[in-house]
Amino acid sequence: MLNLDKDALLCDLAETYHIYDYKSLPCKMVATFSCGLRADSRIKMKIAGIEPIPETILMAAIADGTRTTAWLQSKDGTTGENRPKSLLAMMMGEEPRENKDIRTFASGEEFDREWQKLTRGEE
Repeated sequence: MLNLDKDALLCDLAETYHIYDYKSLPCKMVATFSCGLRADSRIKMKIAGIEPIPETILMAAIADGTRTTAWLQSKDGTTGENRPKSLLAMMMGEEPRENKDIRTFASGEEFDREWQKLTRGEE
């Protein structure tokens, strides 16, 4: 389990048994606790190849929306910098698009000038 997804196993151990330092316990005990995790634990779902359950997907979407709303109201949000990573995208295994060219404009005229430059006067 450690070799498959160490982070998932550690999160499950911490959530279920409040074990934060698994290395301080005997190996056999950690193995027993790991095998005793519930069927919908992160690591067991990963072993079984099961996608996240709908409630988890919904909670991740809500968390993403909340984080994005807070970010939009921050200084970074007004400049488009340091956008929070999507928990839902991480859960679904989607790779973030790193090279997005996001531009902002102070006025409609500034946008129109840039649009004319980009389209070379063609509409």
